[in-house]
Amino acid sequence: MRLLVVTAVTAEEESVARGLGCLLEDSRTRPVPGGRLRRLDRPGPPSGGLPPGLRSADLLAAGVGPAAAAAGAAAALTGAALAGEPYGLVISAGIGGGFVPTAPVGSVVVADVIVAADLGAETAEGFTPVTELGFGTVEHRPPEALSRATAQAVGAVYAPVLTVSTVTGTAGRAAALAARHPRAAAEAMEGFGVAEAAAAHRTAVLEIRAISNPVGPRDRANWQIGRALTELADAFGKLVPVLDTLDTLDAPDALDAPDAWEARTR
Repeated sequence: MRLLVVTAVTAEEESVARGLGCLLEDSRTRPVPGGRLRRLDRPGPPSGGLPPGLRSADLLAAGVGPAAAAAGAAAALTGAALAGEPYGLVISAGIGGGFVPTAPVGSVVVADVIVAADLGAETAEGFTPVTELGFGTVEHRPPEALSRATAQAVGAVYAPVLTVSTVTGTAGRAAALAARHPRAAAEAMEGFGVAEAAAAHRTAVLEIRAISNPVGPRDRANWQIGRALTELADAFGKLVPVLDTLDTLDAPDALDAPDAWEARTR
């Protein structure tokens, strides 16, 4: 299986690469519009042939925010499809804010649903999601069996992750988001964009967030970014055995036959 991991910044990409230590760096760069792919390859067995499970991973630091994430992921997915080497899975990964007490600093969250939390309109009655205006979607659901297996392997909180274009910096905004999304565990800025690109290519998606700060009043001096990056690397190390159960994966199967994931992730 070929994997695409999309982060916002290079520091997150480096953490993912450390976690995927069973893969070897390929020195060749693969440019995509607006960036470049970093390739990690799994060494083949001595007898030759392709190794089972996770065979390679492309890492892309696509930029901050849902638009940059969607554009970068779409470019990488399109390039791979045109080359006849489509990805079997896309992961949006990085650090994020956690809703306390569900996801404290230092914890990891795996999304059971990826939510566009501020895509809509402000009205006199409050926020209205874009779906209630008659447009688009505000949720993408990763394959349940795979996302549950990922959360279990990583030791993560399994709950919704919110995508926002503006990071929460006040108690009032945190309370409003928690009221609209009472199960939410984390807030970040890229997941929904990556999920939109993956859906367009009919490719399964996950979101994994390591928590660096509480969602609420902005207190950057107390953010624990280094700790969160270490937890992110550790999460990807624990994820490899799950990915190795996915010997072969095509995107339509992942979307149209979720039960197939049960056999692959048992």
